[in-house]
Parts: sequence; structure tokens; C-alpha cells
Amino acid sequence: MLAALSGGVDSAVAAARAVDAGHDVVGVHMALSRNRDPFRTGSRGCCSIEDASDARRAADVLGIPFYVWDLADRFEETVVADFLAEYAAGRTPNPCVRCNEHVKFATLLERAVALGFDAVCTGHYARLVPGPDGAPELHRARDLAKDQSYVLAVAGPDRLRRAIFPLGEVASKQDVRAEAAARGLGLSAKPDSYDICFVADGDTAGFLRRRLGERPGEIRDEAGDVVGHHDGAYRFTVGQRRGLRLGRPAPDGRPRYVLDVVPATNTVVVGPAEALDVRRVAASDAVWFGPAPGEPVRCAAQVRAHGAALPGRAWATADGGVVVELDEPLRGVAAGQSLVLYAGTRVLAHATVRAAHRATAVGAAG
Repeated sequence: MLAALSGGVDSAVAAARAVDAGHDVVGVHMALSRNRDPFRTGSRGCCSIEDASDARRAADVLGIPFYVWDLADRFEETVVADFLAEYAAGRTPNPCVRCNEHVKFATLLERAVALGFDAVCTGHYARLVPGPDGAPELHRARDLAKDQSYVLAVAGPDRLRRAIFPLGEVASKQDVRAEAAARGLGLSAKPDSYDICFVADGDTAGFLRRRLGERPGEIRDEAGDVVGHHDGAYRFTVGQRRGLRLGRPAPDGRPRYVLDVVPATNTVVVGPAEALDVRRVAASDAVWFGPAPGEPVRCAAQVRAHGAALPGRAWATADGGVVVELDEPLRGVAAGQSLVLYAGTRVLAHATVRAAHRATAVGAAG
């Protein structure tokens, strides 16, 4: 079995549990950055030389072979390039989803299988349960606060047949840290990484500006009136309130939010919060865990990694997509986001949001 060792506490404990279970484990650290810093900046960034060293030390403690695989080009071509292209197109991508899709459960898994490994072990918080037909069902982790089934759903049942998530049943992250300390892994106090791993300073807008350049344009209200200017529509996402720098307040004095980003005219459309309410979502490229339903099925829909799953009904479309009708409004749904459908704790499907149908129409942007 190949164990992906990020240099963090979760992957180290997952690998340790795989060793305890009797698997013949080999550790691999994925170097995903073309220009690795010597050290991480607190909880930000990844793939630093420090992380690789921490992963190696964990492998030494576990007594398993260890290798570093340079996947930086693949990461840049699939995850970073997609991130930039999606924002440039006015959509809101989730790079963690793309990394799981193209790197961890594509490139890494393909290399592992080619080398004769039967499975890949990671420190993700999720559970795999055999379904009635033998295919794996993906379920939320026992620790709902750490659940990562949302970002894993894109991998689909075929790839997840060769995945193992030893941390799916742990009660809390504190238990994982305590276990790491008891095993002498030396990572028990290492901060969790968060935000976008390849934007180490946390300045996503600055990263986009450096890579995409400045593209000045107008900010308009729902009536089409110019209320401000921007230096790049890619800096904005649906539902955003901060950083608008509007020169004209709303007539009623209420806050305004981004309702739409229109790349064709390089325009950002703003309006009141209630204009963000969505009851119907259309998504494409659906990956189903089981037969795609032609008739509506009850489910819960989630569009953010740490967002709530709202009840509704969903059905597959003839073009390989899915439509969801929600029982109650969901605010701030953007094209490009991942849509994951659940039945209880079980993942039903993953798809990419194509359109969100609001109760009120967004005005023309110029």
C-alpha cells in the first residue's frame, strides 16, 4: 500500500494505522510546488522543504520506505491553471476538489497501480462503506467538523475502490493529535493547513492579479448604473461583500453584494442580499455513486466545503448533469462551485455548478 505523507499529523497517523493493520506500506510525499519555500508560514502553504522533512521523519518512526515524487508540473497544469482559468471566466473554483480529482486520485493513484500497489492511504476524514453491489459508498466522517467527503466526492466510486481513509471513524482531531504524540511521531502540535495551499500568504486577490494582470472595469447595480470601478473582475465572486470600494451607496443605505461576474463585459454586478437567494441549481459533469436517477429523489445539497447541506430534490439530466430544487433558499451560489448531494451521511453525487436560478433577475451589465 502507498501512503501519501503530506508532512502533517493526519497523514502520519493514517499511515501508522495502515501499518498496524498489517499492510506493507511505502510512504510518498508529493512535491506540488515548483518553488518550494524552506518553511511553512504557520497554517498556510504546503509542500515546503520543512513538510517533506517532517514526512520523512514520520516514515522513519514508522519504519517504512519513503520517497518524494515531484508532481509540481502536473499540479500546475491541472489545479493552478484551472484555478486561474475559472476565475478569469467569472466562475468560483475549488482547488482542493481539483487536486483530489487530478492529482491525488488520478496521477498518484495511477502511478501507484503501475508500480504494483493495491491501494492508496491518505489522512482524509471520510468513510468508505461497501455498498450492496460491492462498490464503495462514500460517507461523511464520524467527526463532522473535520469531514472531507465534500472534496473527495469528485473522485467517484471507481477510483475510491483503491482508497483507504483510516481516520474516518475517529471522534475528533484532538484524538489524532494525542495518538501522534503517543506514537512519537513529533507532529502532534503542527498547525493544520487551510485556505489555498499554493497561495501561501493568503492573498488570493494578489495572486490572481500577479498571474492574470490588471483588467480595469465597471461595477454596476441591478439597474445597470455604474456605482464603482475595479481592477479585475476575477477578484470577485458571487456573494462577496468586502472589497467592493463603491463610490455610490445603495439608495436604501443597505449593504450590497456581488450578484454576478460578467467576463464578456468585464463587469461586476452588485445588489441586495436577498437577490442572492437561489432555489434551483443546474450542474454539469455529474459523478454518481450508484445509478443516476431519472426521476427526482430526496437529498441534501451542499455547495461549500464547510457549508450546510440543504434539503431538496435532485435528478439527472440527459446531458450528464444534474438539477436540484431546494426546499428553502440558498444564498450566494456561484458557477464553478462543487455541488455534492447527500442522503444522510452517504454521498450520492458530485457535479460542478453551471447556473444558479435566483428568485429575482440580475440586471444587464452594460
